[in-house]
Amino acid sequence: MNNVLRRLDLNLLVTLDVLLAEQNVTRAAERLHFSQPSVSVHLAKLRDIFGDPLLLPGPRGMWPTARAQALRAPLREALASLERAVSPEEAFDPSVAANIWRIAATDYSESTVLLPALGALRAVAPNTRLAVVEANPPRLAKEAELGDIDLAFHITSDAPAGLHRRALFTESYVLAGRKDHPRLKRRPTLSQFCALDQVIVSPDGGGFHGPTDEALAALGLSRRVVLSVPHFLFVRSLIETTDLVAMLPSRLVQDSAALRIVAPPVDVPGYEMSMYWHERVHRDPAHRWLREFITKAV
Repeated sequence: MNNVLRRLDLNLLVTLDVLLAEQNVTRAAERLHFSQPSVSVHLAKLRDIFGDPLLLPGPRGMWPTARAQALRAPLREALASLERAVSPEEAFDPSVAANIWRIAATDYSESTVLLPALGALRAVAPNTRLAVVEANPPRLAKEAELGDIDLAFHITSDAPAGLHRRALFTESYVLAGRKDHPRLKRRPTLSQFCALDQVIVSPDGGGFHGPTDEALAALGLSRRVVLSVPHFLFVRSLIETTDLVAMLPSRLVQDSAALRIVAPPVDVPGYEMSMYWHERVHRDPAHRWLREFITKAV
């Protein structure tokens, strides 16, 4: 069989498919836009390759041999599959799609990127499913390459190498504490800020130093960080019910009626949040649609 495949080319198979359908060299030549001698040459090559006459002269055209009859259905199916594979991709229709998308996100990006998009996504693409997995920044590029994830959300300054990227928004930090916090009735001074008991989010676990501490260190100052946790949402719940305060991304707390938000007395640089994906899905219609949908949602 391998020897047969090496001797065949696509034109011969297309000619055979049309010949088996028309059972007439002249009509086959017309459909293929070939000359009749060219079709006859193709037929001669096919007979030699298959070691079978394939089509025999009959009173009203040509009759397929048993070998040709056996080839007809699988050949038609194979050519149809190949045509679908190389044809331009159809437009993605979210109303009937049943895709499963795997997205790598932190609890922050779940709240600020996925949550704003999810309600509308369910409405326009009701049969699709979303699997959200914990983002592991050092492995995002490899997971995307292997197809373990379709999209990832991460800060631009730590962009995974080799992935496509689209910026979603720029984030800034605010100082947040419970609504009736006695020391947040007005914007604190630098010394008052440094004296507050504060909680920090350390995604890597256990850290007590972040962008705010770097900004303070440049001024020769330091603050009281008494608690370090790995997740933003825990911090939000914590500062709503205690006297701890936190420097948090503004989008995470902007809609909270239980919190008081004030501008910090120190200038802390913000960051840009981006969406990442691999080249393997860059041109996929469904994936393009999802990327555009999320971008508009946020």
